[in-house]
Amino acid sequence: VQLQASGGGLVQPGGSLRLSCAASGFTLDYYAVGWFRQAPGKEREAASCITSAAGTVYYVDSVKGRFTISRDNAKNTVYLLMNSLKPEDTAVYYCATDFGGVCPVRFGISWGQGTQVTVSS
Repeated sequence: VQLQASGGGLVQPGGSLRLSCAASGFTLDYYAVGWFRQAPGKEREAASCITSAAGTVYYVDSVKGRFTISRDNAKNTVYLLMNSLKPEDTAVYYCATDFGGVCPVRFGISWGQGTQVTVSS
């Protein structure tokens, strides 16, 4: 049972990245998935979440209108499309599930290794 986050990198302000969260060993579409982020010196923050089944989505206010979470059940993957990136979006991004079907997801049950997103000119 494993989650693997990928897709981070260095991008200029205003740019875009798409993060992927791929699951192995279990069927991800049965569960809610959250994207979390942690910037240096700051506490971990829940950035977005998608429920199982109906796929209801949630966003922290600071990313609303810029980030889009989605899932591709055929690929057993959840995505986070990040547009109009700002320097304050710089953080390590983690995907996680607590094997429940609703948001918010509790971090600490199953999570990927994290992918670094750096927004800088």
